[in-house]
Amino acid sequence: MDPSTWNWKSLLPLLLFGFFFLYEDWVSTPSCTIVPSRTHTGREYNVVKEEKPKEDLKVMMVANLLLYGSEAGFFNQYFRDYYMSKFFKKSFYTLKPDMLLVLGDVSAKGFELTKIKWVSVLHNFHRILGPFLELPFHVVLGDRDVGECSKLDVRSVQWLARSFPGLDSAGCGAFEISNVSFVSLNAVALLCGNNKLRFSVERAIETESIDFQMEIENISKVVDDSGMFTELDNFRWRENAMSSGSGPVLFLHFPLHQTANDSCREGRNIEKFASFFQPGSNALHSRELTDSGPYDLLQSIPPNASEYILQALKPRIIFSAHTHEFCDHTHSDGTREVTVPAMTWKARDNPGFIIATFHSDRRLVSVSYCSLARESHVLIVYMCFLILLLTIWLVANTSA
Repeated sequence: MDPSTWNWKSLLPLLLFGFFFLYEDWVSTPSCTIVPSRTHTGREYNVVKEEKPKEDLKVMMVANLLLYGSEAGFFNQYFRDYYMSKFFKKSFYTLKPDMLLVLGDVSAKGFELTKIKWVSVLHNFHRILGPFLELPFHVVLGDRDVGECSKLDVRSVQWLARSFPGLDSAGCGAFEISNVSFVSLNAVALLCGNNKLRFSVERAIETESIDFQMEIENISKVVDDSGMFTELDNFRWRENAMSSGSGPVLFLHFPLHQTANDSCREGRNIEKFASFFQPGSNALHSRELTDSGPYDLLQSIPPNASEYILQALKPRIIFSAHTHEFCDHTHSDGTREVTVPAMTWKARDNPGFIIATFHSDRRLVSVSYCSLARESHVLIVYMCFLILLLTIWLVANTSA
């Protein structure tokens, strides 16, 4: 055998492994596209420049991680979760966000888990976050985390809320970073009739509404007609003199009710456009999973609860999840709601997430949709890599 031929064949495996490592670095890098905001009349606002001044706040928003704990199968643990961890790490160093927000469904079947098994899920969650543990992060509770209304247990929610930073006993939270006020609500409880947690969430909404009215209007006290603060029974609200968009940034797992059936059409076009940066262009719009759980919930917060939230809080912008796909919707009062797509291959072939930049010198919020690699294409590359290695091994043995 010609020595030069032998040297070339011996180098082929090294070249293939080098290509494979370069591919893994490339495929874990997100591709982000700025999404222009629109008024409810359809007119576009000016797109905010992509540069991030030092005083602006950049938040990475993900949803529907659907993690397992120690019971995760080999494929989920050593392939899907492995790549999700790479997605988080690469996004951290590439996009340099100031904060991470997880909009619910951290677990795949959290509503079925004992506390011991939940601890295993939380360990997996912290491991996957990696460098994001160095940043402020906030987690919203989802329906897969706490369960359907008939199984929504107050003590279980309280225990789970203590496992995540900034949540009260009802699973709600309020905080401020860089002069931007944020409020998160346990949206699952708002679907649940006379559940005690629902009343607690309503109380949290009312409290935040009063606080913002006092801050903005400099009033000393807000009371109802009877002069007393009471729990809301039927999503009634008091008059709110705040202007639309002057309230906090609102986080929910379930989207608010939308009146237009095709309100996400423009959002889906953004997904398809963003996926141009990754091979393929078809999006999966179904929320169904092979292990989707034994129950079905409403896909959005009921209309009366949605009106109540909009009237009471007058949100600057709303971020929600649950549907597994991206949506950019403007409500009739002009409030913008962005639905964050799922970030896991367990839910869809082409995962993604959102980057939101809150600008200190204006009330506008710039939103970027970030797409990630398709699972099907990564699997194809794996198969081709293995076939090439096998071919090289067979040729080398035949030549010998």
